[in-house]
Amino acid sequence: MSQLTVLIFSDDPEFAPNLIGRWQTERAVPSFLECDAQTWDRLGQPEYDLAVVGPLSHDNPLDMLKKINYESRPVLYVAHRAAQAHAVRSAHPRVLVLNDYEGWVNAAVLLAAEALRRVGAVHRARQAEQSTVAAERHAVLGRYMLDMRHSLNNALTSILGNSELLLLEPGSLSAEVREQISTIHNMSMRVHEIIQRFSSLESEMTFAEKKSHSEMEVVTGSTTRSA
Repeated sequence: MSQLTVLIFSDDPEFAPNLIGRWQTERAVPSFLECDAQTWDRLGQPEYDLAVVGPLSHDNPLDMLKKINYESRPVLYVAHRAAQAHAVRSAHPRVLVLNDYEGWVNAAVLLAAEALRRVGAVHRARQAEQSTVAAERHAVLGRYMLDMRHSLNNALTSILGNSELLLLEPGSLSAEVREQISTIHNMSMRVHEIIQRFSSLESEMTFAEKKSHSEMEVVTGSTTRSA
């Protein structure tokens, strides 16, 4: 998974440097995207995984929080006034609210780091789910190909046999038709080789499964006798 990104949104010029400086001492450091109320619109819709919102010149922090799409991403709001903290908590309980007090930088980094760990866990879970779905889809396709190989072989046998019979009568066909039949014959042979590889793969997988079961039985038997 790529490096996670933290958006630091504040009108206080010292807010982001203080937060980033403290975060640099941690083992896992994300990438940072800094902006204020004036530069936000120029960014468009930036990609980020967590937003940390600090002091804003706007009187109503809820209006500014709406701009960063706080419903879809975790947001940590550092409130420098008790009234603002209460307003955010009441209106949007999903937003993490931290009151400004001595040592708030350490607390903000710890809370934000924990939120990022959860974001990373969700990303990994989604990737694992997508990989599982893809693997299941491929497995279904593979099983279908194996189930259909007999029917395909029968069809290919007919195509190959008839094309070979036609090629045995050179005088009855034009050069162009013979070339087309030869192409059909060659392509059918290639398809036949691919189907044979599927059959070989099935045999290898069956052998590997039997070997694995046998080894497990040996280990289980040895453990039982030792006990």
